[in-house]
Amino acid sequence: MKKIAFLASYNGSAAHAITKACLTGILNAAPILLVTNNADSNALIWARDLNIKSAVINSKNSADVDAAIADMLKDCGIDMVVCSGYMKLVGGKTIAAVGGKILNIHPALLPKFGGKGMYGSHVHKAVFAAGDKETGATIHLVSDEFDRGRILAQKIIALDDDDTPETIEQKVRAAEPEFYVETLKKILAGEIVL
Repeated sequence: MKKIAFLASYNGSAAHAITKACLTGILNAAPILLVTNNADSNALIWARDLNIKSAVINSKNSADVDAAIADMLKDCGIDMVVCSGYMKLVGGKTIAAVGGKILNIHPALLPKFGGKGMYGSHVHKAVFAAGDKETGATIHLVSDEFDRGRILAQKIIALDDDDTPETIEQKVRAAEPEFYVETLKKILAGEIVL
């Protein structure tokens, strides 16, 4: 059974959905660890409630955040890392600690609307401003650049003429957790190769 860790900065809602899918047998994986850079993260609350080991690692408590996360992943025997709203660039030591098996979900159809500064509402405002008729979510491997890793799966979401940046964000957020679980199921089954 694959051991999964999560990186989250705020709610970690996709990580929460994945954890529940693991605990109920939908996913054949074990949620082992949640690391956050934010001591006030809601993800810490649900992780502790579900008895998931958790840690706060940031520049306030670690001289080398990248090395500290990498060491924790190795110590826990983690096979794969799932980013769920992690707002920091993942470092090379962390990527190497799991052989590059770090996934991220981006709230748009990459390569459009990706890169530094393109997160959260910024993405949805850009989609709206472009007048696109569809958006979606992209699951990709993490690299040393924001949103540049190999694309593993995409979910297309149709947009309506009366959509606003806020309704676009609602549609994407609603779709992300299930899409992440479905994609992880394919990865664990070998249908998508990392």
